[in-house]
Amino acid sequence: MKIRVTKEAVFEMSHALWNYDGLCRNIHGHSYKVVVTVSGTPVNNANDPKNGMVIDFGDLKKIIKEEITDVFDHSLVIYEKAGKEWIDQLPKITGRLVFTPYQPTSEMMVADFADKIMKRLPAGTELVSVKLYETATSSSEWLAADQKT
Repeated sequence: MKIRVTKEAVFEMSHALWNYDGLCRNIHGHSYKVVVTVSGTPVNNANDPKNGMVIDFGDLKKIIKEEITDVFDHSLVIYEKAGKEWIDQLPKITGRLVFTPYQPTSEMMVADFADKIMKRLPAGTELVSVKLYETATSSSEWLAADQKT
């Protein structure tokens, strides 16, 4: 029997899209919500403290906190390919600066988050989906089913 378990977290983050041709090229912020769903068979061992669980909600919360919110919350996220002159000015205006090897769009961030979470899940637990809301009405979603070819 497979069961899906979901945990949500929220964080505030600013970013700028380097080389973009619209308003999002400017530094701006969002209130993000990330929704992580994993799947597995609940532990069936009365002697196991995790008996009846696919994953302890506290363990999944810890993974999300350490891999996503602790890193990205109240940070300015910039694509590492942005011009050096521009990047050199950023430490003067922010103490939390994260450089990513990708353009920090919600699409690329949700893929990065999925990769980080997968590496931390316990054996027998599979990542089903990660959904990242950039605004209340705009989101990107990574689905495991879409990754299978």
